[in-house]
Amino acid sequence: MEGVGDMDLQQLKYFQTVARLEHMTRAADVLNISQPALSKAISQLEHEVGAPLFERVGRAIRLNRYGALFLERTEPITQILDEAKQEIRDLVAPNSGTVAIGFTHSMGTRLVSRAVQAFQKEYPKTGFEFVQRNSLALVQDLNKGLCDLCLIPYLETDIPIDWRELWREEVYVIVPLHHRFAKQDTVRLQDLAEDSFVTIKEGNSLRQIQNHVFEQVGISPDIVFEGEEFHTVASFVEAGFGVGLLPDLQRIDGYQIKRLHVTDVVCERQIGIATMKGRYIPQVAKQFEAFVSEHLYHFTQL
Repeated sequence: MEGVGDMDLQQLKYFQTVARLEHMTRAADVLNISQPALSKAISQLEHEVGAPLFERVGRAIRLNRYGALFLERTEPITQILDEAKQEIRDLVAPNSGTVAIGFTHSMGTRLVSRAVQAFQKEYPKTGFEFVQRNSLALVQDLNKGLCDLCLIPYLETDIPIDWRELWREEVYVIVPLHHRFAKQDTVRLQDLAEDSFVTIKEGNSLRQIQNHVFEQVGISPDIVFEGEEFHTVASFVEAGFGVGLLPDLQRIDGYQIKRLHVTDVVCERQIGIATMKGRYIPQVAKQFEAFVSEHLYHFTQL
């Protein structure tokens, strides 16, 4: 049986990068090779496989059904190789290396920068790669091996992750200052059944929380706008487009809104660290996870 040579493994890396980016030029830039060389390598791989792996759509390319199957079968090969290399690096050079960390927009404003800065003071030989996206996209990145760990709110997903809670925070109803409930400190979610809602888009863990609490109290909300992040939701509520649900807004200045405690259903989100179940985690990433847990209070204070 023929073995897998260096060129074959390189071809797999090339293929996986093109599959992820769906753009030959960007993939070539990431891989630091010329586009013609990358195109040739992909063509050679398709010849060896015996079928085209991509559909060409203008300048973009997308996996076809053969490519999707080939990606599914070959990703574990490169993953095992990368994990083996990482285990050796951890043995040879402990307390060093790079942590690939994913985090949501809200985590970036209050936790990640402080934690990384403090960690690098204690472990100066470490580096970090950062990915900031919504919760669902980050879990998908984790599954693809693009992140070692993610700082995210709890998310229901079919992807097999290990998730460890760090803290919980209340989710409030926010209303514009001219709203009929703006002079109150509490509200029943059921009393907002006829209001229009400004929400966060699907893919964010907060949207899962919203959908869950709406279902619990029997509301089918009239959603007039779906924002990408919390600031957008707050600004649209301030402008009177509707009411919304958001976590602690003390760190978001300048919005003329009132936040109300929800009384008829538990309304909170759980924040934690997610890793892939059964996957090798670099030692430096484990150290960072423990470091965040140990110094959590300090990092989350203003």
